[in-house]
Formats: sequence, structure tokens, C-alpha cells
Amino acid sequence: MPFDNPLALGALASVIPLIILYLLRPKPLQVQVPSLMFLLDIKEEKKRFYTSITKLIKDPLFLIQLLVLILLALAAASPYLETQEELSGEHTVLIIDASASMQTDNRFSDAISKAEDYVSKKNSIILAESTPVTVLEGEGSEATYETLDTLQAKATVADISSAVTAGMRLLSQEGGNLIVISDFTSWNGDDPVNALKLAESYGLTVQFVLVGNDADNVGIIQGDIEAVDGSYTYTGVVKNYYNSRQIVDIEIENTDSGRTNSVSLNIPARSTKQLQLTNLGTGITEVKLMEDDSLPADDVAYISIPRISDRQLLYVTDTEDLPSQVALSLIPTIDLNKLEGIPGDLSKYSIVVIANKERPLASNEINTLSNYLNNGGRAVFIASEAMASVNAQTEFQELLPVRPRAVEEAEDGVTLEVVQETRINEDIEYQDVAMYQYLNVTKRMDATTLVATEKEIPILVYGTVGDGTVVYFGINDLTGEDAWNNFHNLPEYPVFWFKLAGWLGGTGSVQDYNLKTGTISALAKEQEITTPSGTETVSRVLYDQTGVYQVAGKEIAVNLYNDKESDTSLEGDDVIERAQADDEPGLVRESSYTAKQYLDTYMIIIVLALVILELLIIRKRGEL
Repeated sequence: MPFDNPLALGALASVIPLIILYLLRPKPLQVQVPSLMFLLDIKEEKKRFYTSITKLIKDPLFLIQLLVLILLALAAASPYLETQEELSGEHTVLIIDASASMQTDNRFSDAISKAEDYVSKKNSIILAESTPVTVLEGEGSEATYETLDTLQAKATVADISSAVTAGMRLLSQEGGNLIVISDFTSWNGDDPVNALKLAESYGLTVQFVLVGNDADNVGIIQGDIEAVDGSYTYTGVVKNYYNSRQIVDIEIENTDSGRTNSVSLNIPARSTKQLQLTNLGTGITEVKLMEDDSLPADDVAYISIPRISDRQLLYVTDTEDLPSQVALSLIPTIDLNKLEGIPGDLSKYSIVVIANKERPLASNEINTLSNYLNNGGRAVFIASEAMASVNAQTEFQELLPVRPRAVEEAEDGVTLEVVQETRINEDIEYQDVAMYQYLNVTKRMDATTLVATEKEIPILVYGTVGDGTVVYFGINDLTGEDAWNNFHNLPEYPVFWFKLAGWLGGTGSVQDYNLKTGTISALAKEQEITTPSGTETVSRVLYDQTGVYQVAGKEIAVNLYNDKESDTSLEGDDVIERAQADDEPGLVRESSYTAKQYLDTYMIIIVLALVILELLIIRKRGEL
């Protein structure tokens, strides 16, 4: 019999004390007996051991208690039997395309209407966006109808194949139906028909439902921002999907200054024209097509130019001219102040970098830094000997997102791996870093590891202290003979610090303020953000709407910029035709699945019955 928790079988050892307890006998009473009786007792003494065992086995209380202990130990080990169960059709997974093209005319409302026709006894709903979003799982019909009424199309490109895979996972045990409702005009990832064939090969019933008709559209399909002579220039591309020439009126408005401008583009049928804007003002600029077409998601381009401020960065170090100091000083939007210690007031600094190599922070410095972080400050700690557990005070270690131990050496070097993809890690080749010395640390429970060694020693970690953000950077930046690694010699080094400073709240690159829909970013902690449709409290942001997001004090402009999604003249009939074609030869459809029938509940019921029986026996003996 297999067990889910075989280690619990160790509890069977509890029967040993029980047996010993029953074998124990009280000391015999010494009395005067005749010689003949003494001789008879000698014979009986030889049988005592066997008699004790016989009485032990015949004692019903012993047998009951022994069985109770055995059953409890077995129940804790979660025994089960494997059985073959027929696949069920009661569970229906509704996969609804929520991509930008579904905003065309009434496509999404038609999709919701068709989804209601497939609601069954048990239902799940998955929105096919750039990443699948499960909005309902295993609920009844009433909850399903209520959820369907709240759904809206987003502005991403749908990954239908991944959504089908997510649906397969929900039906992997009991089986069921997959209903995919889409316009099937474009998608990311694998061909949806391949996903359909795979799901059918596992015995699932899959149906593709087509919605939408072709429509006319004019949309902004591309937009780039670059710095030119100290100012920003925007170059956009507008495409006409009509079969006739269109004169497109465009209105440009800066929401900060209120300044407006307008231009017109004469665009031939199925062609594009460029739009260039120079000397963009700070804040949000909206480029609006004054065109009444079928798809609103690409009619407005949002441009965010960060409001440049004199950002003060405090760099604390006991060493001269470190590479990290040089890299930070090269960022034009940062005013770097280098000190040998932490001053009593940190309120004017947006970021504090602790780069001490030998001198641990004093108690008063730690208190100042703690107050700064608890009030929303941001700090970066660079690994060093001063941070090792033998040198750093406990109060200082409490501020770190990691728990430091000792400095380790690796003669053959260690390999670094990206644990979580973020914008900080983009374009950084960590596999090229030769690292021969590092601080051995463990991650704090509430912290997030972005980069680690092949042995899972955290290298780049962030977390929170109060309302503040702390970052541990485990790549020491000493140079020369004392160098721990060669990262400071790689061209990616200043890029890393530029990205990190921008992520921590600096202006960073203008590209960080202008994203495409479907982008995902991780926050330092769960916090409230403002989306184009309202407010949310999240630790991970999926930018799936066009418009302006307010995230961690930044105004982030998000745009569709996708030619295929904007092409509302496309139809998905070919996908439906391929989906309805005969199955490929060699596919073996399953009609049943392997289920685990757990026996622990039955064992607990038997235990309760035995306990009641034991009480009855004790009462009958007059011992209760």
C-alpha cells in the first residue's frame, strides 16, 4: 500500500511502550507455604513468561489499544489506493480571449454571451491575455454568470496556447470540457490548433468558438522615444487598415501644461505614415486620433516624460574610488554625495548606498538608517567583510533582506544564475561574471531573490523594512589584488547600476516610463497602484490596459503598439477549419484517469469505534 507521508510510519514505535506496560507485573507478596507448594511454584515459574504473553494477547484492552496506535500511525502516513475513474464532463473551463482585438465592435460582449451558453455544473474561467489569468476556479453556475458579467477585454496580445495549457491543468484529474472563445485573428506563443490537438489527446473535449466580423480601423501601431540634444523626440507610426485613402486628424495634448496641437495625415489604403513630435514636455502627452473607428485601444498613444528633479544619493564608504561610486556618478540625473559615515539626517536623500569594506556601522548610524528606512527610504548594501556576521551588529543585520554568515572562497569560481526575470536583469550577462569570493547569506523569508549562485546562495535580493526598500548586492566591488570578482570590468556593470537606481525610484531611462501592454514588473512589496480603470493592491503588475499607471510614484504610459492586433480586417475562419479537421493519426485518447482513494478517514472512524468499545469494556469491569 503506498503512502503520501511514509515518515509518519515512525509513530508505530509507540506500540513498544504499550507492550512493556502490559508486561510489567507488581512485586509478589512473600508468604509461608508448605514444601510441596514450593515445588509446584518452581514448575509454574518456568511458565510465567509464556503465561504473561498469553494473558497479554488475550486481554481485549491491550488488543484494542494496540490496534488504535497502529491505525493512528497508518492514518498519519496517508495511505491510499489507486483506482481508474472515468473522465467526467461536469467541469467546464471557459477560455475567453481578452486581447485588444476583442475590443472591436461587440466582439467581447458576443464572447460573454456565447460563454453563458456553455456554463455547466462546475466551471472555471481563464482570460487569455499575454499570460493566462484565472478569474474563477471550480465554481457553480450562479457564481460563473456573476463573474462573466464583470469581465472586460484588455489591451494585450493573447497567448491562447498557454491558456489552453492552464485549462488542461485544471482538468488533469477529473477531465471535462475546454471551450475557447476568440476572434482567432492573432496570438503569441504556439498555434492554438496544436494546443487543441494536445488537449484532445488527453481525452478532453475541446471546442473553438469564433466571434467577430472584419471591420475598418486606423491605429497607432508603433512609438519610439529618444533623447536628442537634451530633449525628447517621439516618432510614431499610424496605419490605415481601410481599403481607401483616409485623412486622419490628430490632436496632441500635454496634460501638465495644457498645451495642445493638431496635425493631419493623408494615409493611402493599407499604408502607414510617420508622426514626429520634438521637444516633448515633461509629464504625460496624449496623441489622439480623431477617428471614429472600430477599435479604441490604438486610437491614443500615451507618452510619459519623467519630471527631472535634483535627486540626492548618499554613498557611504571607507574606501576610495570604488567602481560602483564611479558608475552612479555617471548617471546625469543623480547628485551623488560621498561620506565616510551616515549623518544624523537622511531626509534629503532618495537613495543610500552602504559600501563599507572594513568598518561596520556604529550603533547611532544604524539607528539613523533604520528610521530612514521605516519612513520609506531606499538603501543598497554591497557585500563585504564588514557585513559578515562576526563583524556586523545584530541591529544592522535586521535591516538586510538576507542573513549574513561568513565570507567564502571558491577556487574554481561560482556560476551566477538569474532566478527571476525583471527589468533590472535585462541585458546583464551574469554568466560572464568570474566570482571567486562571496558572502555566504540566506534569504529572509519575506524577501525576493533575483540572482543567485548555482548552489542557491542569494546574490541580488530585495525586501522591505517598514515602508522602505532594501537591496542586497552580493557582488563586492573591490578592485586589484583584493577583488572578489571581475564584474566591475564588464561593460554591463554601469548598466546594472543605472537600472537599479532607476528601479529604486530614480528617473532612470525614459523607456522605464513607456511600456507595451503585456509587460510584467515586480514591486519591492505589496502596494496600492492606480491603473487606467481604478486602484489595485498588488506585488506584481501586469500592464494589460492602455493608459497611464501610477506605480511607486511613477507615471507609466502603456500602449498597445501591435500591428496584428490593430488589423481588425483579419478573420479567424482558417483556425476553425483546421481545428475541425480530422485528428492526426497516432493520437491515443484516454477515457479514464488514475485517482487516489485515501483511506485515512476510514481508519479514524475505526479508531473512534475502538475507543468507544474500550470504554464499554472498562465500564463492564467496574473500573469506570
